[in-house]
Amino acid sequence: MKQVSKVYPAPNKHWVGDGFHVHGMFNYQETHKNLDPFLMMDYAAPQSFPANASTAHRGVGEHPHRGFETVTIAYQGEVEHRDSAGGGGVIGTGDVQWMTAGAGLMHEEFHSEAFSKAGGIFEMVQLWVNLPAKDKMTAPRYQAITKAQIPEVDLQGAGIARLIAGELDGTQGAASTFSPVNLWDVRLKAGHQHTFTIPESHNLLVLVLEGTIQINEDHIARSAELVTFHRGGSDVKIGANNDAKILILSGEPLNEPIVGYGPFVMNSREEILQAMHDVQSGKFGQIPVRSQ
Repeated sequence: MKQVSKVYPAPNKHWVGDGFHVHGMFNYQETHKNLDPFLMMDYAAPQSFPANASTAHRGVGEHPHRGFETVTIAYQGEVEHRDSAGGGGVIGTGDVQWMTAGAGLMHEEFHSEAFSKAGGIFEMVQLWVNLPAKDKMTAPRYQAITKAQIPEVDLQGAGIARLIAGELDGTQGAASTFSPVNLWDVRLKAGHQHTFTIPESHNLLVLVLEGTIQINEDHIARSAELVTFHRGGSDVKIGANNDAKILILSGEPLNEPIVGYGPFVMNSREEILQAMHDVQSGKFGQIPVRSQ
């Protein structure tokens, strides 16, 4: 079995722009948490936003990225994305946006127009996934994954796993990835448990979004807590004390240098300086002007 290292409570919330009030669950500087290949996770726990009749939507304006991928999972509410590589669209409840920044792009993220006007409960997870050194300068791409496109696996009556990426019990997830990654959106029924098969070489993380779970029958984790694991071992047993919603992440470590600065994550300081120069010289392109 994969052995629990520690259960971390949610850090205090902070604002990303004016639309995303998040717990910063981890970042790539916390190497003791065995995160590789994952770089960062923000969890926007359920929060009510009032209706907004103005045209000024809440969110984050134009900014650059290079060297990794961003994954946004919509649990409640809607996000509208646009980028300089031509990607974009609206993701709603159950949808996922998988954006490969690669060689670099400019992008923006806002509450959708419909959600802004109506208001409501907003809940999202955004994850940064590192790219291998050989793929950091790959061409940007955008995967808009709808709820209907995400396969579901029945967990032998214990619940359901939606396979955003990776493989479980012979079923392949919806997203295309550059390195072996599992990303499973799981619902477990109260009083039930399931043993998930995780490759021994993978690092493993579990985020609890709702409910209380027991891991390997000896560690308890509650809503908005992050569970980290020691390296090695295979499989993990998760039981639900009450109905639970969890996100399971596992991935093959890249074991490469990580040098980051703001919106850039590369392998050397020289590459970071080059990214900054390329943004300043306009090489990341421009987001098209909105049509009226």
